[in-house]
Amino acid sequence: MSPTEEILLDREGGLATFTINRPRALNALTLDNYRRFAPALRAWAEDPSVHAVVVRGAGERAFCAGGDVRAVYEAGRGISGDRDLPAVFFREEYELIHSIHRFPKPYIALIDGITMGGGAGISVNGGYRIATERTLFAMPETAIGLFPDVGATRFLSRCPGQVGRYLGLTGARLGAADAFYCGFATHFVPHDRVAELVEKLGGLAWETGTECERLDAVLIDFTENPGGPSIEALRPAIDRCFAGGKVEAILDALGVEATAGGAHAGWAAETRTGLLTKSPTSLKLTLRQLMTGRDYDLEAALALEYRLTQHVMAGHDFYEGVRAALIDKDRAPRWQPATLAEVGDSVIDAYFAPIGDRELHFT
Repeated sequence: MSPTEEILLDREGGLATFTINRPRALNALTLDNYRRFAPALRAWAEDPSVHAVVVRGAGERAFCAGGDVRAVYEAGRGISGDRDLPAVFFREEYELIHSIHRFPKPYIALIDGITMGGGAGISVNGGYRIATERTLFAMPETAIGLFPDVGATRFLSRCPGQVGRYLGLTGARLGAADAFYCGFATHFVPHDRVAELVEKLGGLAWETGTECERLDAVLIDFTENPGGPSIEALRPAIDRCFAGGKVEAILDALGVEATAGGAHAGWAAETRTGLLTKSPTSLKLTLRQLMTGRDYDLEAALALEYRLTQHVMAGHDFYEGVRAALIDKDRAPRWQPATLAEVGDSVIDAYFAPIGDRELHFT
């Protein structure tokens, strides 16, 4: 499939539609896909006949499962021959996310299915995020030696209590009600009404300057209650266990919770076990990231994250994590360093060191 076929652009009246057409890859986005997305978004922003944009994923399983980390792995390992890709990929991805965040018209992401990593980046940072009963949201980067990026420094920090830390460190998966509770989704529309909603928006008599009001009026007729969020019941335990300023303190708190025999003992034990399978460096890097950037706006968050990615790309764990998850699929990554005790503060300090003229800046 050519890059052109992987991205489908359409118009219906004042509605522009962007469809990620890579269903076999769970609509993971390549650099070529970003390079189709960015100019289309710029053109729609400037076109007075375009009043709103819908972004969706093809197929029945995913909105977008993330960025094409396998391509980044191959480039970083010298397999693909494009050694600049780890720098270029993240730069252009983050620049697109910044454009989405500042898009001057309604930007509507239909997060109908798997929404992870880069899929969160192109949805949560926009104005309207419509979940369905098929939504499955997660930021699982610590499992592949990375950290939650694509603006997660900001959007995880805006979650209730310590929920953002919990999600960023564990990669826990959320359904629609929990995504709504955390602020990742703005509306819930049943899957079998999504096509009807898009058709309605395509036939809408848009008027410049009133787009949000007209969209909101339509959504009233389609939006339903997603139900009660299961994560809300966990909030007291999450807040107790994830309040510590060190990963070791979080693990200790989970151990106490697990042995106390309360209602969340099983959750705590399972969560602690799961954390111990993640990259120790990624865990400490992620906690520092979320503590450092808890009050950042999106521009500052993306600039920080870009700096961190470039240090991560020069290290070991990302390539080992992708190897174990996507290349050999043995699910047995050999992290270096292998333990939290070996990841001292100076190790994490180095990831935050400036990268000179390679820093990401926004105008």
